[in-house]
Amino acid sequence: MANKLTIALIQMRCAPEREANVQTALALLEQAAAQGAEVACLPELFASEYFCQREDPALFDLAEPVPGPTTEALAAFAREKNMVVIGSVFERRAPGIYHNTAVVLERNGTLKGLYRKMHIPHDPLFYEKYYFTPGDTGFQTFGTSAGSIGTLVCWDQWYPEGARLTAMQGADILFYPTAIGWHPSEKAQWAEAQLDAWVTIQRSHAIANGVYVAACNRIGHEKLSGDGLEFWGHSFVADPYGRIIARASADKEEVLLAEIDPAMIEEKRRNWPFFRDRRIDAYGGLTQRWTGSEK
Repeated sequence: MANKLTIALIQMRCAPEREANVQTALALLEQAAAQGAEVACLPELFASEYFCQREDPALFDLAEPVPGPTTEALAAFAREKNMVVIGSVFERRAPGIYHNTAVVLERNGTLKGLYRKMHIPHDPLFYEKYYFTPGDTGFQTFGTSAGSIGTLVCWDQWYPEGARLTAMQGADILFYPTAIGWHPSEKAQWAEAQLDAWVTIQRSHAIANGVYVAACNRIGHEKLSGDGLEFWGHSFVADPYGRIIARASADKEEVLLAEIDPAMIEEKRRNWPFFRDRRIDAYGGLTQRWTGSEK
């Protein structure tokens, strides 16, 4: 990336019907294009409500191949508007093999590549291990016509190893399509702490790697099981110093724009050369599950 770049995060509310969600996404992408965005990212699994709130074999019918209807719609838009688009789909790879997949579509509509979510959570109302096979693409950076970008997905955002390995391949921006929210019954006690932790860990990825980080969340209360989930929005972009340069609201659909300056990456890494000073000879323990004493 030689020049400054405008990116857009599409913070949106998701409905039960795929077609309605795709049309909402395209309308918001249209706004992003009109405002000069050259790269746009959609939230995690934007084509449906967050179905992982319950374990239901019928919900595997929501999955689609890549390429498939959703990626084809995004590809047509990318081609028409000359924009790089990052989408997130429930991928049907083969019978019994499904992934939570981020796709990168080039300006000409071609599929530049895909990343299959590596870290799969399994918590109350986030029953992802039931639906998703862990990713086998490894951590990836895609050299697009708009620059080098990395795509990770939601739960990946808590792991510094994923951010580091993606940045080490030359990514200037780490995009995190996301679907994260509160359990309504816990919001009064934990809302502030959970949101702050979510922002802080991703700001740390920006600082430690000297990259921009862009987290794109959904909004709205979706009740598919129990009390449902209240997605907290707050999509944001952090610069290589971890400063938040753009941030969305908690509850509104928005096109969040931010300017990416490659000179900032160069300046940060010259002054804080973390990659230079890494002790790559001493990190073997990171490939172990645990190295402390057993309790």
